[in-house]
Amino acid sequence: MDKQTEIELEAATFRRFLKHLDDHKEVQNIDLMILADFCRNCLSKWYMAAAKEKGIEIDYDAAREKVYGMTYDEWKEKHQLPATPEQMAAFEERQKSKG
Repeated sequence: MDKQTEIELEAATFRRFLKHLDDHKEVQNIDLMILADFCRNCLSKWYMAAAKEKGIEIDYDAAREKVYGMTYDEWKEKHQLPATPEQMAAFEERQKSKG
């Protein structure tokens, strides 16, 4: 496989991943952090880092808008629920286990 095709496949996969997250807004960031040690904000930071490697400056808000499909404030208002005590306990346990 040539490099251009590989890049196109990776880009398509990333777009599909973002759509999957968008289609499952019920999955909260804290759930992702507990189960997979990343969240939508992490993806935003990775997007920024990839841009920076290419000499492109993207601010955090613009990167989050790309990942969330809307501004972060809008997403929080419409979709983010307060973390439950059980979620917070699981998150804290996850953090402890990382060392």
